[in-house]
Amino acid sequence: MNQKELGELRRRLRPEKCSVKCVYGCYVNSKKEVVSYLEQPIGRMGEDEADKYLGLLKKTMSGTLGKNLVDVVFSTEQVMDSDEYRLLSALRESELKSGEIREEFYRKIIDALDMGDVNYLILLTYDAYDVPVRGRDGGNRPEESDTVYRYILCCVCPVKDGKTELGYFAGENEFHSCAPEQIVSAPELGFLYPAFDDRAANIYNVLYYNRKDLHQEFIDAVFHTEPPMSAEEQREAFESALTESLEDACRLEVVQALHEQLREKIEAHRESKDPDPLSITAVDVAGILENQGISPEQAEAFQSACAERFGENAALNPDNLIDSRRFEVKAGDITVSVDPVCSYLVETREIDGVKYLLIPAGNDVEVNGLPVSVNGGTE
Repeated sequence: MNQKELGELRRRLRPEKCSVKCVYGCYVNSKKEVVSYLEQPIGRMGEDEADKYLGLLKKTMSGTLGKNLVDVVFSTEQVMDSDEYRLLSALRESELKSGEIREEFYRKIIDALDMGDVNYLILLTYDAYDVPVRGRDGGNRPEESDTVYRYILCCVCPVKDGKTELGYFAGENEFHSCAPEQIVSAPELGFLYPAFDDRAANIYNVLYYNRKDLHQEFIDAVFHTEPPMSAEEQREAFESALTESLEDACRLEVVQALHEQLREKIEAHRESKDPDPLSITAVDVAGILENQGISPEQAEAFQSACAERFGENAALNPDNLIDSRRFEVKAGDITVSVDPVCSYLVETREIDGVKYLLIPAGNDVEVNGLPVSVNGGTE
């Protein structure tokens, strides 16, 4: 899926445009006990309440593709014959109207999911979308549709105690401490099934949402597939491939140049508003390394290390490989944080046999916000 397809579905989850008929749910406590079940027709809700329910479900299609939103892929064998695929298909085909099928799904999540000591709410909804034909000018033609995209959305939201605040009690004409008993937080995880690829259903793919933690136990139980690498795991694997293959050649200057070129690609992609996610291969990165003086043998070793960690010819998301908003250098107990745009200003130099990190002082030097002057000196 790309950003345009995500946006097309997200726009449907507005009370004034929504064709979702009902929201189902299951409230679970930290002991894995079902506290209550939920079956709320959207048409009977107030607009504000409907907007809150739909807003939570819409969150499962937010964030960065390849980072918060990842593809979970079913094998052909699973689609042909597997319990996990049958359950998802049954939920979709029944339009979530079967309480027995919903209960089986809830129980699968409850038995597997680890949310620590936090209560949580499972939300489910179904929608059927008459996908409008897209005209040559890029606009949609709602009156023309030859595809109906039928899908389910699921999210798992932590439920936490409300904070105590001062509230006005009109009957007493006074303010007193008060707090909502339970507050539903933004989703921790969720999914869209099937994926909306090329504006049609892709029954082999699930778009899986994770706020911070992949929750591998959820993926194992519900999809029974190999979980994709999290953004943090991708960065760690990329960094270990660099240090392992380059060894002593993994110099500050090389990493600076690599960080800068990847950052520029990320910025250019963002400005282009290209709906497809940005990707880069190990071959592309190896080319950058060779341009910085890394030997062909080491560049090839880097490609092999990436193949071991990510798979042959894997498409990598640069946003998961570097922190494009931060450039930080640590040396012992000293940490230097630099705006990535100015990372080239950090240099290494050896003075009297001692290696130093150098940054130009300029005329605007501050210590904890206090302007100070810097005396000149000689090497």
